[in-house]
Amino acid sequence: MKILPDDLPNDIESLKALLLEQSLLLGEKESSLIEQEKALIEQERVLTEKDTKIAEWESKYQLILEQWRLAQQKQFGKSSEVSPGQGELFDESDSDSQDGDSVVEPDTQTVSYTRTKPKRKSLPKDLPRETVVVDISESDKTCSCCQTPLHRIGEDTSEKLEFLPAQLKVIETVRPKYACRQCEKAEVKTTIKQSPMPPSIIPKGVATPSLLSQVITGKFQYSLPLYRQESMFKQYGIELSRQTMSDWVQKCSIALQPLYGRLHRILLEQPV
Repeated sequence: MKILPDDLPNDIESLKALLLEQSLLLGEKESSLIEQEKALIEQERVLTEKDTKIAEWESKYQLILEQWRLAQQKQFGKSSEVSPGQGELFDESDSDSQDGDSVVEPDTQTVSYTRTKPKRKSLPKDLPRETVVVDISESDKTCSCCQTPLHRIGEDTSEKLEFLPAQLKVIETVRPKYACRQCEKAEVKTTIKQSPMPPSIIPKGVATPSLLSQVITGKFQYSLPLYRQESMFKQYGIELSRQTMSDWVQKCSIALQPLYGRLHRILLEQPV
């Protein structure tokens, strides 16, 4: 509120009161300005902290982006250690000393090459083969123009590889028994003759050498655990527990110990 000179009171007490009121108003305005200044300083501090955090995040983003690019270059880029443009650092050609107005004609180079078509390797000749002839029908072996019988001029042959799953079979060993009928009638001690049981690595077991070699090879050469082999045999309808196969492996290790000892002695006899 603006006070004109004519509006001022004439007595001293009124002037003092007016001056006091004006002083209080100025003090309130000054304190308000101080509060506003503090608020501005606080806002500036908050904005400065935000700018610092944004700069830190941007620096981290650039670092991660650079690491990602290096990883992409290392995995999918060229294996050469020469950086792009590195050869230009030591390129001291005469073009730098020439005038800028001179025009250099680019050299064109024509590169010709022959594209090699990949050729599939032929399958082994010693594999069993089954020939399937895919021929046209008898009605199509006549010329459609003059009805003359067609003659064979050649053929195209292609090969495909077929996988036959492993097969299991049971070997039933039959040992006939023989006795003397005359001794039986005379009630004399009868001698029964029978061929002995063929030797086996695991007597009274169902495993043949081929089955044992399959279990051992699968476990130690192809890293196929016994529990997986157990599930594989279940697909063929055979119940073979891993405990049984583990017992087979232990018995085979005992049976193969002489062979291991012999190979060990031969190895130690070598000069190197």
